[in-house]
Amino acid sequence: MKKIIITLLLFIGAFVIGQEIINLKKIKPGKLTENITVEKITTDKNTSSFVIWIRDGVKLHKHTYHTESLVVIQGKGDMQLGEEIIEVKKGDFFTIPENTPHGVTVTSSKPMKVLSMQSPEFKGVDRIFIEE
Repeated sequence: MKKIIITLLLFIGAFVIGQEIINLKKIKPGKLTENITVEKITTDKNTSSFVIWIRDGVKLHKHTYHTESLVVIQGKGDMQLGEEIIEVKKGDFFTIPENTPHGVTVTSSKPMKVLSMQSPEFKGVDRIFIEE
């Protein structure tokens, strides 16, 4: 019985320690000298998460093998999703299916800050820019 309880406690301890809570408001970039600044939050074989600051915009592109979900944390902009252009702002959440052209023009005075979650793991090579 003792072994079962110890094993259970170790399992629970590993589970609790393995989980991490990150306050996105506390994540700050260094100097925003580039148009796009990226801070990796987490990554594994199933998903990658990033906080991204966008000063001016992101050129139209797509991901052949990735679905991307975004939460706008700060700012606003005009987001192109496929053929449609929509205004996105703080608090908005949306998912971009693989092979969907997307890009954004920032319309706020402050940079747009987003949480980007890509599935499966994003290693930076599945970004295909689309000529307009």
